[in-house]
Amino acid sequence: MAIRLPVICLLGSFMVIAIAADLTPERYWSTALPNTPIPNSLHNLLNLDFTDEKSTNVQVGKGSVNVNAGKGKPSGGTAVNVGKGGVHVDTGKGKPGGGTHVSVSGGKGHGGGVGVHTGKPGKRTDVGVGKGGVTVRTRHKGKPVYVGVKPGPNPFVYNYAAKETQLHDDPNAAIFFLEKDLVPGKAMNVRFNAEDGYGGKTAFLPRGEAETVPFGSEKFSETLNRFSVEAGSEEAEMMKKTIEECEAKKVGGEDKYCATSLESMVDFSVSKLGKSHIRAVSTEVAKKNAPMQKYKIAAAGVKKLTDNNSVVCHKQKYPFAVFYCHKTMMTSVYAVPLEGENGMRAKAVAVCHKNTSAWNPNHLAFKVLNVKPGTVPVCHFLPETHVVWFGY
Repeated sequence: MAIRLPVICLLGSFMVIAIAADLTPERYWSTALPNTPIPNSLHNLLNLDFTDEKSTNVQVGKGSVNVNAGKGKPSGGTAVNVGKGGVHVDTGKGKPGGGTHVSVSGGKGHGGGVGVHTGKPGKRTDVGVGKGGVTVRTRHKGKPVYVGVKPGPNPFVYNYAAKETQLHDDPNAAIFFLEKDLVPGKAMNVRFNAEDGYGGKTAFLPRGEAETVPFGSEKFSETLNRFSVEAGSEEAEMMKKTIEECEAKKVGGEDKYCATSLESMVDFSVSKLGKSHIRAVSTEVAKKNAPMQKYKIAAAGVKKLTDNNSVVCHKQKYPFAVFYCHKTMMTSVYAVPLEGENGMRAKAVAVCHKNTSAWNPNHLAFKVLNVKPGTVPVCHFLPETHVVWFGY
């Protein structure tokens, strides 16, 4: 069962936001962390494309912008060329409401921006071209999707009890293991992309845009209205659960924060770890949509990345990318090379919690491993879209 969320429509009636290049999330990262590569898992969330076959391509050249919208047929698309001397628009089928609108601001006080709207409201692409930067918002029928998961406790939030069905039905149950098992040759059954249901294929919003969206229980009804989500629906329950987890009390000395943009994630992680020597890593799997299978820890062995100096960020269920980030004491991070029984390789990241005494005694990890809180270190692999920051 696929649960589709409405595509994002923000900041009034179909406004295009033209963001200068030095304010884009990528540029913010490179400015704040010039010596820290951005993991593919996060970079991909800046470039997700939810378009269907009626895709829109944006090309930016020196002094000009070219936008082609449509199915790629000579008569089915829209071409918008914004050059140094003006704007030229070629429109395909001129159906009411389905045309292309181009707005250009050129003089002083206007910022020299260009806004392009293609398609019908709610099923269109917005392109904002500012001083040196381009922002693209796609609103076709291809939407952020939460796959095959109903609302329920997040296994990466440790003060929640597991539901009875999670032990058998939740593919994330397989990611938990004991620290003593981190040895070459150890076999484990894992499905690394199982986090689709614990984060979904949703992209980052720039911080300036994300901050205009209410995020909290007090204004939850307003948030539902902004995304056209019906109260009481499964989509609404997923969003509500994410907010509850973000607002819940801290667990055992945990320092936590829910980041609603890449920029805010960077700020939180830097505030806890500093910026001089910091890395961000994610699990990398050679093949997308890999099935549950048996992996063995490769002979090359496990490498400890850090002890007690990390921030782990877990992707949440929400219409745009939101991460539950937390810094906990007595936590180790490992790089674990894995080889699947079908020959596929993975570079997994594992987090081991040395002190679980403050966790809910009915947490999923304890049920899977048949151990009690505070008795042994409990580890889990990170799904592909999650990230761990650490100082070195």
